[in-house]
Amino acid sequence: MKYFLMAGLGLMTFAATMTVEPQEANAVVCARGVYRAGCAGVRGAAVVRRPVGRVCRTVWRGRVRRTVCY
Repeated sequence: MKYFLMAGLGLMTFAATMTVEPQEANAVVCARGVYRAGCAGVRGAAVVRRPVGRVCRTVWRGRVRRTVCY
């Protein structure tokens, strides 16, 4: 009987350890707003960047306008 109780206690300990998982500190967690994930800085999350500005040139040849954006 003592061995069954010890085996049951070991099984319950193992099951409790498998059900509790820490949160991951990756980009998805940072984007969701987890503050203590290790990715929050002074200006917000480190993975969030402002979009890069586009440079466009417009060239007229005769009556045709051609715009190229980089």
